[in-house]
Amino acid sequence: MKEYAVLVIDMLYDFVFGRLKCEPCAEVVGNIRRVVDAARLAGVPVVYTNDSHLPTDPEIRVWGEHAMKGDEGSRVIEELKPAARDYVLEKRTYSAFFETGLDPLLRSLGVGTVVLTGIHTHICVKHTAADAFFRGYRVVVVKDATATSNPRDHEEAVNYMKTMYGAEVVSSEDLVRLWATGS
Repeated sequence: MKEYAVLVIDMLYDFVFGRLKCEPCAEVVGNIRRVVDAARLAGVPVVYTNDSHLPTDPEIRVWGEHAMKGDEGSRVIEELKPAARDYVLEKRTYSAFFETGLDPLLRSLGVGTVVLTGIHTHICVKHTAADAFFRGYRVVVVKDATATSNPRDHEEAVNYMKTMYGAEVVSSEDLVRLWATGS
């Protein structure tokens, strides 16, 4: 299972419950939890990539202040709290790869496939998928463990990643079964 790593993207207080609250985003917490728990049991690395903005970040002009470095809104929600052996990276833009150290971390772990969970499917998940693809990683999108405010935006983003990046689209149940059997 060492080939895989699970990315948990932006499951932060501001997005799930706070300033930029997203109702559908709260609905995928249980599925993300199942994927993360199964990954840990199978020895698959779990990497949290979290917005941690400075006032000068370009996103602030678009979305206003959110997930500001050091504030409560930039904290991973309690239901998905990282374990001691998980990796936690701060990001200041949509992609989990942009200036975060994610690529060297994954390469040092021998990862060839990134499993994407989290929010927002049409923004941070999609940009992370693009950068993973451009760096030669295989991309897996867990459809029921990713979300955004608008279901149509979610579907379009999942289809885009499948078409443009060759992403494999799976359910959380598929991954739990895969990792439980060790296949």
